[in-house]
Amino acid sequence: MTTGISLVRENTVSMQPPRALWVSFPLGRPLGKPGDAGFQHRVIQATLDLLNRESGPVLEDYPEDAPEAAVSDSPACPVSFRKADDNADTWTTALSAELQTLTPWYELGKRRRNGRTLVGVSGFSMLDNAEKLGVLLDNESLPIEELSWFKHAIEDTKAFYLEALTAQPGDYNQPEIEEVFWRQTRMGAAIIRFNDRFLAHAELAFIARIIVPRRVIKVINTST
Repeated sequence: MTTGISLVRENTVSMQPPRALWVSFPLGRPLGKPGDAGFQHRVIQATLDLLNRESGPVLEDYPEDAPEAAVSDSPACPVSFRKADDNADTWTTALSAELQTLTPWYELGKRRRNGRTLVGVSGFSMLDNAEKLGVLLDNESLPIEELSWFKHAIEDTKAFYLEALTAQPGDYNQPEIEEVFWRQTRMGAAIIRFNDRFLAHAELAFIARIIVPRRVIKVINTST
Protein backbone atom coordinates (compact mmCIF):
# COMPACT_ATOMS: atom_id res chain seq x y z
CA MET A 1 0.00 0.00 0.00
CA THR A 2 1.36 3.43 -0.93
CA THR A 3 0.39 7.00 -0.17
CA GLY A 4 1.55 10.32 -1.57
CA ILE A 5 1.01 14.04 -2.00
CA SER A 6 -0.44 15.40 -5.24
CA LEU A 7 0.06 18.90 -6.72
CA VAL A 8 -1.82 18.22 -9.97
CA ARG A 9 -5.29 16.93 -9.21
CA GLU A 10 -6.20 15.92 -12.77
CA ASN A 11 -3.18 13.60 -12.97
CA THR A 12 -4.08 11.92 -9.69
CA VAL A 13 -7.70 11.38 -10.70
CA SER A 14 -6.62 9.63 -13.90
CA MET A 15 -3.88 7.54 -12.25
CA GLN A 16 -5.95 6.51 -9.19
CA PRO A 17 -3.13 5.71 -6.75
CA PRO A 18 -4.09 3.77 -3.58
CA ARG A 19 -3.92 6.85 -1.33
CA ALA A 20 -3.31 10.49 -2.31
CA LEU A 21 -3.59 13.84 -0.56
CA TRP A 22 -4.18 16.79 -2.89
CA VAL A 23 -2.65 20.09 -1.78
CA SER A 24 -3.23 23.53 -3.26
CA PHE A 25 0.41 24.55 -2.97
CA PRO A 26 2.61 25.92 -5.80
CA LEU A 27 4.62 23.51 -7.93
CA GLY A 28 7.84 22.45 -6.23
CA ARG A 29 6.44 23.02 -2.72
CA PRO A 30 4.53 19.81 -1.84
CA LEU A 31 4.77 20.58 1.89
CA GLY A 32 4.05 24.29 1.67
CA LYS A 33 6.21 27.20 2.78
CA PRO A 34 9.89 26.34 3.43
CA GLY A 35 10.93 26.62 7.06
CA ASP A 36 7.42 26.29 8.51
CA ALA A 37 7.96 22.97 10.33
CA GLY A 38 4.58 22.97 12.08
CA PHE A 39 2.65 23.33 8.83
CA GLN A 40 4.79 20.74 7.06
CA HIS A 41 4.29 18.23 9.88
CA ARG A 42 0.52 18.64 9.58
CA VAL A 43 0.67 17.91 5.85
CA ILE A 44 2.79 14.82 6.43
CA GLN A 45 0.48 13.59 9.20
CA ALA A 46 -2.58 14.07 7.00
CA THR A 47 -0.86 12.04 4.28
CA LEU A 48 0.04 9.22 6.66
CA ASP A 49 -3.50 9.19 8.06
CA LEU A 50 -4.74 8.04 4.65
CA LEU A 51 -3.11 4.67 5.35
CA ASN A 52 -5.82 4.05 7.93
CA ARG A 53 -8.52 3.99 5.25
CA GLU A 54 -9.86 0.46 4.74
CA SER A 55 -10.05 0.62 0.95
CA GLY A 56 -8.96 2.73 -1.98
CA PRO A 57 -8.30 4.50 -4.16
CA VAL A 58 -8.61 7.54 -1.90
CA LEU A 59 -8.11 11.15 -3.04
CA GLU A 60 -8.59 13.65 -0.24
CA ASP A 61 -8.19 17.44 -0.33
CA TYR A 62 -5.97 19.03 2.30
CA PRO A 63 -8.09 21.75 3.98
CA GLU A 64 -5.36 24.37 4.55
CA ASP A 65 -3.63 26.69 2.11
CA ALA A 66 0.11 27.21 2.53
CA PRO A 67 1.13 30.35 4.44
CA GLU A 68 2.36 33.08 2.12
CA ALA A 69 5.66 34.87 2.53
CA ALA A 70 5.45 38.63 2.94
CA VAL A 71 6.16 40.47 -0.31
CA SER A 72 8.60 42.75 1.51
CA ASP A 73 10.66 39.69 2.49
CA SER A 74 10.98 38.45 -1.07
CA PRO A 75 14.44 38.97 -2.62
CA ALA A 76 14.84 40.55 -6.02
CA CYS A 77 15.42 38.19 -8.89
CA PRO A 78 19.21 37.94 -9.43
CA VAL A 79 18.92 37.50 -13.18
CA SER A 80 17.79 40.08 -15.72
CA PHE A 81 16.05 38.22 -18.52
CA ARG A 82 16.72 39.47 -22.03
CA LYS A 83 13.81 39.78 -24.40
CA ALA A 84 14.55 37.65 -27.42
CA ASP A 85 14.62 39.19 -30.87
CA ASP A 86 12.04 37.18 -32.76
CA ASN A 87 13.74 38.03 -36.03
CA ALA A 88 17.16 36.78 -34.90
CA ASP A 89 16.74 34.21 -32.15
CA THR A 90 15.50 30.71 -32.64
CA TRP A 91 13.76 29.04 -29.73
CA THR A 92 16.71 26.66 -29.49
CA THR A 93 19.18 29.53 -29.17
CA ALA A 94 17.05 31.52 -26.73
CA LEU A 95 16.29 28.61 -24.39
CA SER A 96 19.89 27.38 -24.33
CA ALA A 97 21.24 30.87 -23.63
CA GLU A 98 18.75 31.46 -20.83
CA LEU A 99 19.56 28.10 -19.28
CA GLN A 100 23.28 28.90 -19.23
CA THR A 101 22.53 32.23 -17.53
CA LEU A 102 20.66 30.47 -14.72
CA THR A 103 22.97 27.48 -14.29
CA PRO A 104 25.39 29.17 -11.81
CA TRP A 105 22.44 30.09 -9.57
CA TYR A 106 21.04 26.57 -9.80
CA GLU A 107 24.42 25.08 -8.86
CA LEU A 108 24.72 27.50 -5.92
CA GLY A 109 21.31 26.48 -4.60
CA LYS A 110 22.16 22.81 -5.06
CA ARG A 111 25.37 23.19 -3.03
CA ARG A 112 23.45 24.88 -0.23
CA ARG A 113 21.08 21.90 -0.15
CA ASN A 114 24.03 19.49 0.07
CA GLY A 115 23.47 18.25 -3.47
CA ARG A 116 19.70 17.75 -3.21
CA THR A 117 17.61 18.70 -6.24
CA LEU A 118 14.26 17.88 -7.80
CA VAL A 119 15.81 17.97 -11.27
CA GLY A 120 16.55 14.69 -13.03
CA VAL A 121 13.32 12.76 -13.68
CA SER A 122 13.67 13.09 -17.47
CA GLY A 123 16.98 11.25 -17.61
CA PHE A 124 18.45 14.01 -19.81
CA SER A 125 20.64 16.97 -18.93
CA MET A 126 18.92 20.32 -18.70
CA LEU A 127 20.82 21.55 -21.74
CA ASP A 128 19.65 18.53 -23.75
CA ASN A 129 16.08 19.16 -22.62
CA ALA A 130 16.24 22.86 -23.52
CA GLU A 131 17.68 22.08 -26.96
CA LYS A 132 15.07 19.39 -27.69
CA LEU A 133 12.23 21.69 -26.60
CA GLY A 134 13.66 24.50 -28.71
CA VAL A 135 13.95 22.31 -31.81
CA LEU A 136 10.32 21.23 -31.43
CA LEU A 137 9.16 24.84 -31.27
CA ASP A 138 11.39 25.92 -34.15
CA ASN A 139 9.94 23.08 -36.25
CA GLU A 140 6.39 23.88 -35.06
CA SER A 141 5.92 20.26 -34.01
CA LEU A 142 4.75 18.34 -30.94
CA PRO A 143 6.57 15.46 -29.21
CA ILE A 144 3.80 12.99 -30.03
CA GLU A 145 6.18 10.01 -29.97
CA GLU A 146 7.95 11.20 -26.81
CA LEU A 147 5.16 12.28 -24.49
CA SER A 148 6.71 10.59 -21.46
CA TRP A 149 10.01 12.39 -22.01
CA PHE A 150 8.20 15.67 -22.66
CA LYS A 151 6.20 15.61 -19.41
CA HIS A 152 9.32 14.73 -17.42
CA ALA A 153 11.36 17.39 -19.22
CA ILE A 154 8.78 20.03 -18.30
CA GLU A 155 8.89 18.86 -14.67
CA ASP A 156 12.69 19.11 -14.70
CA THR A 157 12.53 22.54 -16.31
CA LYS A 158 10.13 23.98 -13.73
CA ALA A 159 12.16 22.54 -10.88
CA PHE A 160 15.41 23.87 -12.35
CA TYR A 161 14.05 27.41 -12.72
CA LEU A 162 12.47 27.35 -9.26
CA GLU A 163 15.73 26.23 -7.65
CA ALA A 164 17.78 28.74 -9.63
CA LEU A 165 15.48 31.68 -8.94
CA THR A 166 15.39 30.96 -5.21
CA ALA A 167 19.14 30.51 -4.84
CA GLN A 168 19.54 33.74 -2.88
CA PRO A 169 19.18 33.56 0.92
CA GLY A 170 15.94 34.85 2.42
CA ASP A 171 12.22 34.18 2.50
CA TYR A 172 10.63 33.71 -0.92
CA ASN A 173 7.27 34.88 -2.15
CA GLN A 174 6.04 32.05 -4.35
CA PRO A 175 3.60 34.15 -6.44
CA GLU A 176 6.43 36.51 -7.37
CA ILE A 177 8.70 33.63 -8.36
CA GLU A 178 5.93 32.20 -10.56
CA GLU A 179 5.35 35.67 -12.01
CA VAL A 180 9.00 35.83 -13.04
CA PHE A 181 8.92 32.36 -14.57
CA TRP A 182 5.71 32.67 -16.58
CA ARG A 183 5.98 36.34 -17.61
CA GLN A 184 9.70 37.08 -17.90
CA THR A 185 11.50 33.91 -18.98
CA ARG A 186 11.69 32.46 -22.45
CA MET A 187 11.14 29.02 -20.99
CA GLY A 188 7.84 30.12 -19.47
CA ALA A 189 6.82 31.52 -22.86
CA ALA A 190 7.91 28.28 -24.52
CA ILE A 191 5.77 26.11 -22.24
CA ILE A 192 2.77 28.35 -22.85
CA ARG A 193 3.39 27.97 -26.60
CA PHE A 194 3.35 24.18 -26.16
CA ASN A 195 0.16 24.55 -24.12
CA ASP A 196 -1.56 26.35 -27.00
CA ARG A 197 -0.45 23.72 -29.52
CA PHE A 198 -1.62 20.82 -27.37
CA LEU A 199 -4.99 22.51 -26.84
CA ALA A 200 -5.40 22.60 -30.61
CA HIS A 201 -4.75 18.84 -30.84
CA ALA A 202 -8.00 16.91 -30.49
CA GLU A 203 -6.48 13.82 -28.87
CA LEU A 204 -3.73 15.41 -26.78
CA ALA A 205 -5.46 18.45 -25.29
CA PHE A 206 -5.21 16.88 -21.83
CA ILE A 207 -1.43 17.43 -21.91
CA ALA A 208 -2.05 21.19 -21.75
CA ARG A 209 -3.69 20.82 -18.33
CA ILE A 210 -0.60 19.03 -17.08
CA ILE A 211 2.10 21.46 -18.18
CA VAL A 212 0.46 24.84 -17.38
CA PRO A 213 -1.60 25.39 -14.20
CA ARG A 214 -5.12 26.65 -14.73
CA ARG A 215 -4.46 29.70 -12.55
CA VAL A 216 -1.64 30.75 -14.89
CA ILE A 217 -3.84 30.48 -17.98
CA LYS A 218 -6.55 32.47 -16.25
CA VAL A 219 -4.14 35.30 -15.43
CA ILE A 220 -2.65 35.31 -18.93
CA ASN A 221 -6.08 35.38 -20.57
CA THR A 222 -7.19 38.20 -18.27
CA SER A 223 -4.16 40.35 -19.06
CA THR A 224 -4.28 39.90 -22.85
